[in-house]
Amino acid sequence: MGRHALAFLLLLLSALAIAGGVASSTAEFVRDACRRTRYPDLCEQCLAAYAPAGHRSKLALARAALSVSADRAGAASAFVGRMSVSAAAGGSRKSLEAGAVRDCIETLRDGVDWLRQSVKEMAAMTGVAGSRRSRFAWHLSNVQTWVSAALTDETTCLDGLAQFAGPSVRTAVRKKVVEVAQVTSNALALVNQLGPKN
Repeated sequence: MGRHALAFLLLLLSALAIAGGVASSTAEFVRDACRRTRYPDLCEQCLAAYAPAGHRSKLALARAALSVSADRAGAASAFVGRMSVSAAAGGSRKSLEAGAVRDCIETLRDGVDWLRQSVKEMAAMTGVAGSRRSRFAWHLSNVQTWVSAALTDETTCLDGLAQFAGPSVRTAVRKKVVEVAQVTSNALALVNQLGPKN
């Protein structure tokens, strides 16, 4: 092997080792942040794809978690919408079930709106620090309020289904909505870790 080929090989191995160290460091950053959430395994699983983009930024990680939560809430809302078609046909019991499913769809859509608004608000937090600390706190408070509202909407959906939906609809929808609530809870926990220097 020539001297140039050997030098290239050593350079390539060094670059791979550095890249592996950075990836490992970023993965550890995500793991550490997720340890402080209520559902750490789910948190890591959801944010693993966002780890390289996070570059060890708590703000970017929290924003990614909110985006994941909004996407999952939107998918759950669409799923419940498909369930409403089957709940619409039938007698008075089915009518109550259909009403509960419609209410669930509406509250989930509200939750999606709160989460998407939170993602936008997080963008306004980027670069706000130092003398503008009160501005950062204001944006953070907005996000915390809106994500909490989304969690309330998810719980409201489940409460209505528990009262009026039949077992098959209740079970199918509950599985989706509980997962969304867990992802949203994790996003809120990551938001709560933020400070002006993140």
